[in-house]
Amino acid sequence: MSNFLGFSDKTFLVTGFANRKSVAWHVSNILEKEGASIIFTVRTNKRKNELLALKPDAEIIVCDFEKPNDITELKDYLEKKGEGTLDGILHSIAFANYAKGLRPFHETELQDFLQATQISSFSLIALANACKNALSKNASVVTIGISSIEVTAENYGYMAPIKASLEANVRYLAKSFSSFSSIRFNSVNAGPLKTSASAGIPGYLKNYLFAEKLTFRKEALKTEEVANTATFLLSHASSGINGQGIVVDAGMGFNYFDKEVVDSTMEIKS
Repeated sequence: MSNFLGFSDKTFLVTGFANRKSVAWHVSNILEKEGASIIFTVRTNKRKNELLALKPDAEIIVCDFEKPNDITELKDYLEKKGEGTLDGILHSIAFANYAKGLRPFHETELQDFLQATQISSFSLIALANACKNALSKNASVVTIGISSIEVTAENYGYMAPIKASLEANVRYLAKSFSSFSSIRFNSVNAGPLKTSASAGIPGYLKNYLFAEKLTFRKEALKTEEVANTATFLLSHASSGINGQGIVVDAGMGFNYFDKEVVDSTMEIKS
């Protein structure tokens, strides 16, 4: 497996660590087991200390993607390591302010929308630009999207169109970087996951349990499964995949008319 993925002696930047439930945590563990070195970015010193408690020898940079100075400092830090230091990046950053609870989409406040866009979508552009010189010419950049930007999940609110912009950013970055490199950009578009971030979404648990019923296997998507796909996309084994959004949802998106779910909804007894 190590030879197939080719991670030995490679270096990756991993963003978005929250805890052991996060995609970033699982991806970093796989990369390390396969012989890669990891540089982490976290938003706060508190999160840095939490990560150090789990990985005492971790190389960690505090970078809040709402702060341009932090992004500049990240750029300088990586460039001091030398051109082509990074073989790939995992971008796993998202935030939306649900402090006021569930609200109709048309009542979305500008400040909330712009903040969520900056952190969840534009941060990929900012990160790619900051790491441009640090990335090797055949590096891979992977972000985490959602399985369907066309489904109007009411409780997800304004984050769905922001995730749609993230998916568009993947394609435009792939095209933009192709003018001077073979650096690839892809997204893993995940179905509902049981993570700390998702727990903050109003009404998420009901949607999560409903989504589980819509999977072909009647079993919820696991964070590890999303991490496995992201790790593959970071590897040279996926060299022919670029500008794509790979859906990982255990079949949920193709199972709208599952008999069990339809019967349950319509209260039909066979």
